Amino acid sequence: MSNIIKQLEQEQMKQDLPSFAPGDTVVVQVKVKEGDKERLQAYEGVVIAIKNRGLHSAFTVRKISSGVGVERVFQTHSPLIDSIEVKRRGDVRQSKLYYLRERSGRSARIKEKLAKK
Repeated sequence: MSNIIKQLEQEQMKQDLPSFAPGDTVVVQVKVKEGDKERLQAYEGVVIAIKNRGLHSAFTVRKISSGVGVERVFQTHSPLIDSIEVKRRGDVRQSKLYYLRERSGRSARIKEKLAKK
């Protein structure tokens, strides 16, 4: 029974996802439905957490909007996510960056990961 469930979940998982990690700045294109129209809305911010649970994987993106910190949790394999683009690679040592919630301004900056030669 569990093999059938795993196979169905595997078929529904997206295969074209870019690799990103906590600390990376990403742009998530989200499908927004307003009435009978559907449009794409860009949500750009820093990935502060990733939860790997197969089909139920999720990641949290934090951005500062009008001076207020806004976090949004996205389901990685959701049909509402059109695309994920990595803008900048961040160099961090922790997997959960919840400490960024208390910081603002220069102390909330993340070093950029430089490409290896």
